[in-house]
Amino acid sequence: MRRLPFQAVGLAVLMMLACRPEAEGKAPPAKAAAETDVTAKDYAMPALPHGYVRLHDAFGGVHRVEVEVAATGDSRQRGLMWRTEMAAGKGMLFLFPEEEVQSFWMRNTLISLDMVFINAEKRIVGIVERAEPRTYTARSVGIPSQFVLEVPGGWCQSVGVTKGSTVEFEGVSAIKIVP
Repeated sequence: MRRLPFQAVGLAVLMMLACRPEAEGKAPPAKAAAETDVTAKDYAMPALPHGYVRLHDAFGGVHRVEVEVAATGDSRQRGLMWRTEMAAGKGMLFLFPEEEVQSFWMRNTLISLDMVFINAEKRIVGIVERAEPRTYTARSVGIPSQFVLEVPGGWCQSVGVTKGSTVEFEGVSAIKIVP
């Protein structure tokens, strides 16, 4: 291995330092501040846990939906905001600490959704169908629920999922619900 003379190494270091922005009186480029508003389009939401919801329809069939699970205050507030599409068979499951009357809006939500309200016994207590995107209208079924499943608008009607149907969760029980 060939060694460089000490002077050559020193000269290379000086040249690198001279080319740095602060050597020319310029500050290094500032990093963009991370967005902290969970409802902002540029907010980088941490990856959510995944699971499945099995919904029994009015005809005896079962429909399995792959879900992202929103179990924290921030993830429940963000929900499906800014999504431009959602495939059939996909959704988001909101877990709440207690069973109570839940209410949702469609602020910054770009796609129509069905909202399936589920009580602690895992029975559907009501469905809001085809919620209109980008609206501030409060949507609720007026009956206490502990879980809410959001799926693409019109999905519930297309597969026969109705009020009174039962649901099962897969891969969700170990997820901690944070108030």
